[in-house]
Amino acid sequence: MKLSIETEQEEDGRWLAEIVDLPGVLGYGSSLEEATAKVKALALRVLADRLEHGEEVPEMSEVFASAS
Repeated sequence: MKLSIETEQEEDGRWLAEIVDLPGVLGYGSSLEEATAKVKALALRVLADRLEHGEEVPEMSEVFASAS
């Protein structure tokens, strides 16, 4: 399973990146790259937390895919 990253630029110029398959996992940045890096880091923390608590997580071989 790949987790798709959806991105958009806000009216104020900030970028928003979100992983829809992980509710609440989103990140803002002043650039597309910064927002994407933040959302990937948060997603990894969420997945690690799920692993620690015995919850289901996607296969880790190909976790991220960009959807632009």
